[in-house]
Amino acid sequence: MQGRFITFEGGEGAGKTTQLARAAAWLREHGVEVTVTREPGGTPRAERLREILLERGPEAMPQSCELLLMFAARATHLDNLVRPAVARGEWVLCDRFTDATYAYQGGGRGLPVAQIDALVAIVHPDLQPDLTLLLDTPVETGLARARQRNGADGPDRFETEQREFFERVRAVYLQRARREPERFRVLDATHGVDEVMAQVCASLELLLGESQ
Repeated sequence: MQGRFITFEGGEGAGKTTQLARAAAWLREHGVEVTVTREPGGTPRAERLREILLERGPEAMPQSCELLLMFAARATHLDNLVRPAVARGEWVLCDRFTDATYAYQGGGRGLPVAQIDALVAIVHPDLQPDLTLLLDTPVETGLARARQRNGADGPDRFETEQREFFERVRAVYLQRARREPERFRVLDATHGVDEVMAQVCASLELLLGESQ
């Protein structure tokens, strides 16, 4: 079977992690070898960079530093995990990828798209997801879910941003989905877990049929 690279995208509280885990189980039931990973993170080095990116501390993180750390983590993640797994014929399910950078650092932070494009050209000019599932939910709904999920741990550095930040993030996600309808599937994440899972499985079934 041909290896595939599938990404799950969405704002805070969209349910990506839950749906990704359920999608992995569903694919394994259908005889697919699956690797589950996330960004930033996925390998020991990338996970250490994730900690730096998410931690809240006294030293401010410049936007350029944040962007470069994202791609540093991505570079090691792709070369040491994603590319080898796809080459072995596995399906890699990844919680966020470069679309998140365009949404969060581009839309949320306001960094020029050209800067992100330049780093894409360095880190993965030859690699794009075969399928991107965008779990879309209104910002207020997602933030309320995220607050319930965090509990005593509290928010990470991104989750402390204002609502306007996340509105810009959502707008860029939807804009990218409109521009690449052949790759994106926009799923209504306001529904219950089982209803969203049905949407996920319908999208995966189409790709599974193409990969036989």
